[in-house]
Amino acid sequence: MKRLLISAFLLLTFATAGLAQNASTAPVPLRVKLNKAVLAERLNATIPRLMNEADVPGLSIAVIKDGKVFLNQAYGVKNATTKDAVTDNTVFEAASLSKPVFAYAVLKLVDAGKLDLDKPLVQYLGESYIKNDDRVNLITARRVLTHSTGFPNWRPNGQDLKIIFPPGERFSYSGEGFVFLQKVVEKVAGQPLDAVMKQLVFDPLGMTSSSYVWRADYKDTKATGHDFGGLAGQVRQPKDANAAATLQATSSDYAKFMIAVMNGTGLKKSTAAAMVSEQMKVDEGCSNCVNRQPTGKLSANIFWGFGVGLQRTSDGTAFWHWGDNGDVHCYMLAYPKSKLGVVIFTNSGNGHSIIPEIISDSLGGDQPVIGWLHYDSYKAPGRLFYKDVLARGVAAVDEYHDRKKGAADSISEAQINSIGYVLLNGARKVPEAIAVFKMNVADFPESWNTYDSLGEAYGVAGEKDLAIKNYEKSIELNPKNEGGITALKKLKGQ
Repeated sequence: MKRLLISAFLLLTFATAGLAQNASTAPVPLRVKLNKAVLAERLNATIPRLMNEADVPGLSIAVIKDGKVFLNQAYGVKNATTKDAVTDNTVFEAASLSKPVFAYAVLKLVDAGKLDLDKPLVQYLGESYIKNDDRVNLITARRVLTHSTGFPNWRPNGQDLKIIFPPGERFSYSGEGFVFLQKVVEKVAGQPLDAVMKQLVFDPLGMTSSSYVWRADYKDTKATGHDFGGLAGQVRQPKDANAAATLQATSSDYAKFMIAVMNGTGLKKSTAAAMVSEQMKVDEGCSNCVNRQPTGKLSANIFWGFGVGLQRTSDGTAFWHWGDNGDVHCYMLAYPKSKLGVVIFTNSGNGHSIIPEIISDSLGGDQPVIGWLHYDSYKAPGRLFYKDVLARGVAAVDEYHDRKKGAADSISEAQINSIGYVLLNGARKVPEAIAVFKMNVADFPESWNTYDSLGEAYGVAGEKDLAIKNYEKSIELNPKNEGGITALKKLKGQ
């Protein structure tokens, strides 16, 4: 429950205040008459400032106009430690922007008669994919590409994959579905995924820097991910392709793919139109985009096509997708009718906090999907508090606690808890994390989770007695706290 907060999901929990700031900004009209010199000047003024304020080390952007790459610019560094500069040739993790590219390849196989959108996937594999659940026979390529398989996003660690609702019933974002379909594609094609993608997508579209697995030349070109606190991690080198998450690409390469989707290149006319046409309705608040329960209210202007999100506004229908591997964020958006688009890659877990302003400055237009995704602005109270704690330590926690009572910008229990875990496990600021968790206990004394978190922090600090005391209080408030029970037994040597 707690560790889940230190990744993409953590960034989603920081949403409330930042969302209000993003939503309150009146959109500028869609910039259909872009001037390259003016656009470059505007982005050169805006992007470095945003990166500095949000602690985003590196960024690459490609803007599409008239169905061509119009502008491709690089900013910052690939790695905050080495200070190697980002260039137009820098390769970024595309994260979930992997899914649309894979979907395009699947549709090419459909056009070639090698796949049927509505044939149960288990019939291709010749074996069951899910234990003791016949509903797996209802899962098709169509269900995967529209995120209606009934799968969770990812299976719990060490546990079997399960179907959580009847396939086809509703939208629920799932990387697991894409992995299932990947196995079918590999069997049908008789090749591993990256070879399939090279043959069907990369070579035909001239995406020379793209791969779903590690390449030797990436050693000198790939950007390193950085966590919420700005700390550089290890460069991930995927040996095994994952259709949902492991695409590596430059921004210009990815723009070539977007242009192909805009123009319907490589697909039958009807298939190309279907890819960017409404196939599935989604929940109005994205409550079902990260394994949460839907509200039952459907969005009026956001839908799903085949492998891409769709946004319908007065500017027309745009296809889009977001990416979040925790320490890398990215986003793509394109208007087929206007032949405009933008793709933004960052090597930071703070990337989505600045992407809305970059979209406004590059393309403009009404962007309801920004609110739908619920990412926090770099100016939101939770982020400012975290940066203050990093800068001034426990004193910043004490000062915030003194002034927060009744304040309109007070940070929620869940957000405080998330910040505590980033400090504990990401920034390795154990005293500061303990101070944050202690504040949460003081403010929410009836919450079992606040005591559980404080107990874990004391355990990391080697304060065994205090860890036991807080775990015991957590279990008293919630006897079903299995994680706390396990931790307590370990502390007591049982």
